[in-house]
Amino acid sequence: MAVDSPLSSPLGPPACEKDAKALQFIEEMTRNAESVQQRVLAEILSRNAQTEYLTRFQLNGATDRETFKSKLPVITYEDLQPEIHRIANGDRSAILSAHPISEFLTSSGTSAGERKLMPTIKEELDRRQLLYSLLMPVMNLYVAGLDKGKGLYFLFVKSEIRTPGGLLARPVLTSYYKSDHFKTRPYDPYNVYTSPNEAILCPDSFQSMYTQMLCGLLDRHQVLRLGAVFASGLLRAIRFLQLNWRQLAHDMETGSLNSKITDPSLRECIVKTLKPNPELAQFVRHECSKDDWEGIIVRIWPNTKYLDVIVTGAMAQYIPTLDYYSGGLPLACTMYASSECYFGLNLNLMCKPSEVSYTIMPNMAYFEFLPHEPNLDSTGFDFTHELPPKLVDLVDVEVGKEYELVITTYAGLCRYRVGDILRVTGFHNSAPQFHFIRRKNVLLSIDSDKTDEAELQTAVENASHLLREHNASVVEYTSHADTKTIPGHYVVYWELLVKDSTNSPDNDTLEQCCLAMEESLNSVYRQGRVADNSIGPLEIRVVKNGTFEELMDYAISRGASINQYKVPRCVSFTPIMELLDSRVVSAHFSPALPHWSPERSQ
Repeated sequence: MAVDSPLSSPLGPPACEKDAKALQFIEEMTRNAESVQQRVLAEILSRNAQTEYLTRFQLNGATDRETFKSKLPVITYEDLQPEIHRIANGDRSAILSAHPISEFLTSSGTSAGERKLMPTIKEELDRRQLLYSLLMPVMNLYVAGLDKGKGLYFLFVKSEIRTPGGLLARPVLTSYYKSDHFKTRPYDPYNVYTSPNEAILCPDSFQSMYTQMLCGLLDRHQVLRLGAVFASGLLRAIRFLQLNWRQLAHDMETGSLNSKITDPSLRECIVKTLKPNPELAQFVRHECSKDDWEGIIVRIWPNTKYLDVIVTGAMAQYIPTLDYYSGGLPLACTMYASSECYFGLNLNLMCKPSEVSYTIMPNMAYFEFLPHEPNLDSTGFDFTHELPPKLVDLVDVEVGKEYELVITTYAGLCRYRVGDILRVTGFHNSAPQFHFIRRKNVLLSIDSDKTDEAELQTAVENASHLLREHNASVVEYTSHADTKTIPGHYVVYWELLVKDSTNSPDNDTLEQCCLAMEESLNSVYRQGRVADNSIGPLEIRVVKNGTFEELMDYAISRGASINQYKVPRCVSFTPIMELLDSRVVSAHFSPALPHWSPERSQ
């Protein structure tokens, strides 16, 4: 119930006094975005003035924007690697930050193809917690009564490693879940999880998933929302239920816990709450034994109001599958963050996934934006000039234009290119709102062609329309530039969801899917196919159901984080290729040349 508060927000009536203060904070930050940004930059430059990095560029204590922009270069991770290696190897001098580096945050390992070590400081946890604290006050504007139930969130940790110098290196979410900010968080009726901390913090992914699913089933009538970090994570949970519902039902019926749950603290925690419940066990058996799993989420958790998952960027291709399993529940993308920095939040949580825009919170870091021209080279600029490119400040970006995000953080990253391409969709007060387009430089290439992640996704979406008459859809995909053939060609691996086995897509349909993908690709690709003969016909290889589950398990076995794992859209690593090819059930090639003429440049 909304409160009549003197702090009432232009965003809408707050659900409680605590929410009112959070919404007022959002308003203050976004109304004063320019002055907040100036303050943030001055604070960062002042506190880090004596660091080796800033001293190198002779700022001499200056904290103004003009000096900063004129003296500091725009950099990438590769530029910082020597400093990062020194820190990782034990150098504790003030290299990047005047505050001690507390740990490294590792990138997902599938973003731009490599794991990166991002240095961070303890106070960054406070900054991340601040952004988390704003999420539910915004959600409460759209969905009422969330204090009357629980959230079933599938959250996981990855066991960390230590660098040669003794610093922890782990994913940002593992860092957060293992922090006191999360473990000893105060009770908040609007943010109660079905999963106990012991389940979330268990490093064994099977035991963690099993007990989180079990707790979610036990609390099925109290669950008001389901979530995971990425859409793929929630689908992994559904797949886990498909594979393990019999054992879960047995545990519920007998009140005894699966012997595979061996983590002592986790087992003790679950055994305390697990009591025989034959009725629930029978219900789970009845629902899960059906061949048709359409709407399974709302069948098992009937009070679910929305799914809390990221479905922007590459995750958008999961939307049809989520809709299938959830019966079309709203999909809420709450926040925009990375290992380098937490950036902002979505203020319009019930919008369509294709319309999701994130409002940058100007207190999180100092933000600049590198204009991105999709039709130029991979950088969008010629960086051979001595002068750095002209970057645009947060409040000066233009609606409709695309930019690459550049950040300067309290932890010591200065003018660092994150690699995310964003499109400005509007403003909330004076703070811009961005639609996430893609990660930069994810490419397929055979000759002079360059196909990025967004183009590939569009091609898959367009081709998958042809599957509708067979009541089928693409559940998951990846690709490979096969240069073993002459000429080389694109190979796209599809895992299909076939809802009617008597009407599976036939060879002709899948060949037309190949051609539809080629028609969707850029003119350079089509010219290579039609005029230059430098690219062979595109191939779709259909793989067995569960193949991409195996791919994820393989990545996790090699150290990837279950929270941050994203299916790589282009693969070349031999063991992954061998795994995929060993699961192929059929292969199909484009039956004709796509359309191309010298005049057609779009």
